[in-house]
Amino acid sequence: MAIDIHWIRDNDSLGQFCAEWQHLPFVALDTEFMRVDTFYPIAGLLQVGDGQRAYLIDPLTIDNWQPLAELLENPAVVKVVHACSEDLEVLLRLTGSLPAPLFDTQLAAAYLNLGFSMGYSRLVQEVLGIELPKGETRSDWLQRPLSETQVSYAAEDAVHLAQVFGQLRAKLSDDKYRWVLEDGAELVANLRREVDPNEVYRDAKLAWKLSRAQLAVLRELCAWREREARARDLPRNRIVREHALWPLARTQPDTLSALAKIEDMHPRTVRQDGEFLLDLIKRTAKLGPEQWPPALPEPLPIEASALLKRLKAVGQAEAERLDIAPEVMLRKKTLESLLKSGFPNGPYQLPDSLRGWRRELMGQALLDSLATAGEQP
Repeated sequence: MAIDIHWIRDNDSLGQFCAEWQHLPFVALDTEFMRVDTFYPIAGLLQVGDGQRAYLIDPLTIDNWQPLAELLENPAVVKVVHACSEDLEVLLRLTGSLPAPLFDTQLAAAYLNLGFSMGYSRLVQEVLGIELPKGETRSDWLQRPLSETQVSYAAEDAVHLAQVFGQLRAKLSDDKYRWVLEDGAELVANLRREVDPNEVYRDAKLAWKLSRAQLAVLRELCAWREREARARDLPRNRIVREHALWPLARTQPDTLSALAKIEDMHPRTVRQDGEFLLDLIKRTAKLGPEQWPPALPEPLPIEASALLKRLKAVGQAEAERLDIAPEVMLRKKTLESLLKSGFPNGPYQLPDSLRGWRRELMGQALLDSLATAGEQP
């Protein structure tokens, strides 16, 4: 099938088309980008589909993104994406805005029990019966001119995404449609809350094993790495490798040769930032107990796995009743937070991460499940 392709290569054309799209019920959005040696994604192409045509926007020749920002923020136009977390980063970096309302076709497929975490090609095959050619995902999207294969791949994406939306929307009940948009709003909210560098240490592997004094060092190391990755626009592991952070905080080397012996410490890091890291560790080690972070809770013990299973069963029963893929019901992290709030003897508290329709439909059932587990001999 021949696809009607429109190129948008200047600010005026982008403004003109965005003004037209403001009157549509929805637009399909996709992005192609490069992110090999950088912290931030570099946009190579933006695709917009309206159901009939594919519009290819060249971010290398446009510098006024205000019209697109206004479209993204227009609550009357649904923005349709597929598995969009990185697309959202690209849009935020380019326009300073994020799409709302947001409809993710991967989520919608799970709500219709077609499958969880479905790849785009498989979804197009499942919903439209069209077999897409093998992707151009490893292409150089910053090269110009783009190859014919790249152009047709990008255009097909935009057109088919709009068609997939039409099919999925027709099958979703009003409730499920609302839930897909709720989940989309949560994705956007999570991205808006920029990571606080001083909180990154909490997610470091094995951080709970460190003393409070060692945690203070880990906190400073993680915060510095996060800030430097952004400032230098380099992947975090190019600043300090992930697996080097914990042994650094635990052993606190005080010479360059000791630093070089740290597990997974790259020689380049020792050369470029070694003296700074030694100084940072030395300074942080002098902090008094009142400046140490609180100890981190240990992971749940193995005895909690039976309770975790009980809680998962609540989600599975509800998934069966609603004909939804069970994986989207209750996130493991949420269930673990619930258990940590009162393990082993309660009382338990629903965590903030259990929100919206999930809290409404399953919150009480989860608490009841824990209460009855406690009553069993």
